[in-house]
Formats: sequence, structure tokens, C-alpha cells
Amino acid sequence: MPGQQRRLLDYQPTLDGLRALAVAAVIVYHANKSWLGGGFLGVEVFFVISGYLITLLLIAEAQQTGRISLRDFWLRRARRLLPALWLMLLVVTVYCALFHRETLGTLRGELVAALVYGFNWFQIWVGTSYFTAFDFVPLRHLWSLAVEEQFYVFWPVVMLVALKFGRRRLPIVGIVFAVAAVGITVWIAATYRSGHIATIGETPEQFIALFGHPVSRIDLLFLGTISRAGGLLLGAALAIFWRPWLLETSPIGARGRLFDGIFIVGAGTLALCAVIFRDVVDKIEIGTTGYDPLFRGGFFVVGVASVMAIAGAIHPTTLLPRALLANRVMIYVGQRSYGLYLYHWPVFQFYRRFAGRGLTPYEFVVLVLLALALTELSYRYVETPIRRGEFGAFVRRWRDSVRSSSRGVAVTFAAAVLPVFALVSVATASVQLNDISQSLQDAQGSVVDVLGGDTGTAADPAPGATIITGSPVTPSTSLDGQVIDILAIGDSVMLGAAPKLTERGITVDAMKSRPVRQALEIVNYMKSVGRLGPVVVIHLGTNNTTTTEVMDEIMAPLADTPLVLFITVHVPSEPRQTRNNAIIRALADRYSNVKILDWYAIAGQHPDYLYSDRTHLNPVGQQAYTDLVVQAIGRP
Repeated sequence: MPGQQRRLLDYQPTLDGLRALAVAAVIVYHANKSWLGGGFLGVEVFFVISGYLITLLLIAEAQQTGRISLRDFWLRRARRLLPALWLMLLVVTVYCALFHRETLGTLRGELVAALVYGFNWFQIWVGTSYFTAFDFVPLRHLWSLAVEEQFYVFWPVVMLVALKFGRRRLPIVGIVFAVAAVGITVWIAATYRSGHIATIGETPEQFIALFGHPVSRIDLLFLGTISRAGGLLLGAALAIFWRPWLLETSPIGARGRLFDGIFIVGAGTLALCAVIFRDVVDKIEIGTTGYDPLFRGGFFVVGVASVMAIAGAIHPTTLLPRALLANRVMIYVGQRSYGLYLYHWPVFQFYRRFAGRGLTPYEFVVLVLLALALTELSYRYVETPIRRGEFGAFVRRWRDSVRSSSRGVAVTFAAAVLPVFALVSVATASVQLNDISQSLQDAQGSVVDVLGGDTGTAADPAPGATIITGSPVTPSTSLDGQVIDILAIGDSVMLGAAPKLTERGITVDAMKSRPVRQALEIVNYMKSVGRLGPVVVIHLGTNNTTTTEVMDEIMAPLADTPLVLFITVHVPSEPRQTRNNAIIRALADRYSNVKILDWYAIAGQHPDYLYSDRTHLNPVGQQAYTDLVVQAIGRP
């Protein structure tokens, strides 16, 4: 029996090589989306590998012992996964308690969700979208670990029931798993909606009720346990039909050249998907939308390609997978892929603060080396000793070395005090918005919706707004029939400066995530009711790519406006910046009443005007921005 166990549960180094490629793709994607826009699909490869290995392990155990021990399975999973996770959570908590205390209130809920492996559903429920670029989210990546752990909880029970049908009926079970993966693919496609994704008020079709609570469709489909179970099911189906201990004695086990080809097709498809696929895209004059092919069969394609790559990698007589995947470097990275996945994202976030800011190649190399160092320490001194049952001996050796060293005493004291300090800080912290969100929330009272909602009448002007009536007036309850002297139309960048702008007599209609085309609706309406004044300021293009045609449409009702001031955008994390600014600058050559304020150039020269996302205005920038606008329109 011991010999049979070694044969059934042989180590497969090529799977570690596949893990290495998958985690590398994810890390590159997290560093800078422009480098590998579909690198996030490495997580799907992990799901397929996990479904395959876990199912294979359970089948092997049942075949050897005639039973599946749920207790032993869950204990092995806990020893493998929990130590590194808990250590990473502790490191993040201590770091935030020391250097980012304003985030502790928000971090508290995330820590609880991470500890119970419910982080994906926590994100879905509270609406902290996976796709937001301007958040400090050091634990965002834990959604995928939550999906896997939820799978580990119920899958042994599923296999326990499935194996009751007997070995001869296992192929039927495998077919059921594959059909279920197809069913999930169909459900995702039916639930998904194309089009712009914004707030529930702007795009209600992009939200769905979950126990009566509205949640984002795209977040539910990208993060949800059921929607992402397709890869796990495909891996499980493969395990039933593709057991290594049977391949060696099967005729198909000699078809190595055939499965070299299958591996090439599978790996090549994965590489192609990683290059061309996206999670969300910026569509011209639509804004942020989901990448349609991904949610209309894309995950399934990646899952099938992963199955092909695994089948080739596991095959006993293939040559190419072993040459590419079973070398020392790939095995080293693959064995540490779990820890590397855990640590790289917090390291990236601590450095850049906001999720959407791409790293430079130099920053990437330095930060990956730091993450790798943390991973190695965790792997060598925490994960491996605990998995081998040697952690107690390690602690005793550490204690003995501490007693003989005053420096060791100091380190041990710090190691004991810092976690207590951090946990108390988290437990007692109040929930606060980050600097950007707080700034935008504070500015909401200084803006006006000139369209006035569904009634067709405008709302009250913001305090300080100037309305031309022939004599000084105080803000009235309606703007009907009154001309707005200076109308400023913008997105969240202008919104941050709204209080300062209104103090200078400017009526500000600004809102978060506003697309460029919305300016057309505003100026058309204001023109139709005769309320356009001598100056209109437009600062849009941060949130979506625009076109010359749309700008011409906006300028049509503004042809008689003496001065239209367009402001260039500064959003270095997005490729749209260059295209939009070129279109904006060209307006001055084609329209005599257009003037350009080159905020892009000014912000580039004065990073001290911006929050660390390098886009939104901090208090110094809000004042500078206001002064520049006032100077540009020639007002005191």
C-alpha cells in the first residue's frame, strides 16, 4: 500500500511551472495594465489547476483507502493556506496602523471578510468594485482566494457523494461537471449587460438585486463564487478522465508528440487571451464598459485552454512541457506562487497608494524583488515549518537564540507589541473616506444640476454663483429665465475645485464619472431656454475617450458664446489622455471663440497640486486651478 500511495500521488513539477506562468501574468497585469491587459486570466488558470489537483487528490485517497477523510482534507488545506494568509494580513494591518491610519476603519471590514474567506462577496455587497482605479485597496486580490477556499469547503462533500456511485460511473460525473461549466458560461452571458458602467442612478441596467440589495452585475460576474466556478469544474472534470497513475499504463500514454501539440495549442491560446483580453475597456463616447468577449464565453475559452495545457503538462511522455515548465526557476517560482500572489499586491499598493497607477519598469523590478523577499521569508520560516509540523521546534530555537542576544530581545518585544498596537488601532478606528473621496463629498454642496432633473427646471445655483439680471441678486429658488454668467461643466476633477470656483462667481455643474457627450445635452438645453451667458468652461475627458465629431456637436450651440474655455486633462494612468488632449487643443485652431487652458502641462510641472493618484486636485491644486480658470476667462 505505501508503494501505491507514492505512485498515485506523485509530485508533478510541470504544474508548478504552470503556476509560475499564471502568477507572473497576474503580477505583470497588476503592475501596469498596459503591459498585459489580460494578465488577470492567470487567476482562471489557477482555478483550473486547483479544481484538477483537489479532485485528483480526493479520487486517489478514495481509491487507496476506500474513503475520504473530510477532517484530514480540511486540516491539510488549513496548514497550507492559513499561515501565509494570516501573516500577510498582520503585515498589512501593522503597516496601515503605522503609516496609513486613515484607512484603518475601512480595513476592519476587509480583514474580517478575508479571515472568513468571504472577501469576494464582501466586495460585491459593499460595492467596492474590483475595477476602480482611485482606491487604496491593499487586500483587493483576496477575492480569488475566497473563491478557492469556498470551493475547498464544499467540494470534498461533493466528491464524497459522487464516489458513492462507484468508479465505473465516474465518467458520468465528469461529464456532469463539464456540462455544469457550460451552464455557468451561458448564465454569465445571459446576466451580463453591455454598455457604460457608472452609478445605479446613471446606469440602473448595470445593477441587479441580490437579496433585495442592488449590486453591480459586472462585479457579481467577475467576483462571484458561482460565476467563477466554471474553471474549477473544468479542472475537476479533467481529473476524472486524466489521472496520472492510469496514463502510464494506457495506450494514450505513449502519444507524447500528440500531447506536445495539444499543450502548444492550449498554452498558445492562453498567451493570446492574455494579450488581447481585457476586464473593462474605454469605448469611445461610451465610457467604461465590460469587455464583452470575456463575459460571453471568454472565461470558458480560457478554462478549456488551461485544460489542454494541463493535459499536455501531466502526460508522461511529452517533452516540451517538461523543458519549459519543469526547470529549477519555474519550479522555484511555482512552489512559492501562493505567497508571491499574497504579498505582491500589498507591496504595490503601499508604494503607489492607488490601484490604477501603472508602475514603471524600474519600480516594477524593485517591488517584485521586495515581494519575492517577503515571500521567501514566509515560505521558509512560516509556511514550510507549519506544513511539516516543525513550527514548534523553530519557535524553540528562536527563543533560545533570543535569550542569548539583547538585540533578539528587542526584536521579539517589537514583534509582540506591534501586532497588539495594530489590532487595537483597527478595532477602535472610525470609518473615513480617503482624501479624494472626502474632497469630492465636501464639494457636492457647491455644484448645481442646471438641467434640474426630470422636471425640466434647474436646481438652485451653488453659493457664490453669479447670475446676470442687471443688478446684484441673491441665489433664487429657480434659474428659469435667467442667464448664467459663467457656466463650468466638468467631471470629478472640476468637482474637487467647485467650492473655490463658486466663491469666484462661477456656476459649477460637475459630477463624478461624467462622459464628454453629456456636455452636449447641457449646452443644448441651456441654449434652448436662453440661459447661456458669455462664458462656458468645459473640463471633460478624464473618464472616456472622445472624438472630434462630438466636440463639434458641443460647439454648435456654443457658436454665439463669446468665450468657450476648454481645459486639457491630466490622467496619466489612461491612454485616452493623449488622444483627448490632441482633440481639445485642435479646437482653438478651428473656432475663434475657443481658448485652451493646458491643465495637462501645468499639472505635469506641479505634481504638488495633485493627490497621489496624479489626477484629482488636492487643496493647493484646487486653489491654483481656480486661479488659472479665472485668469483664463479674464475675470478679476
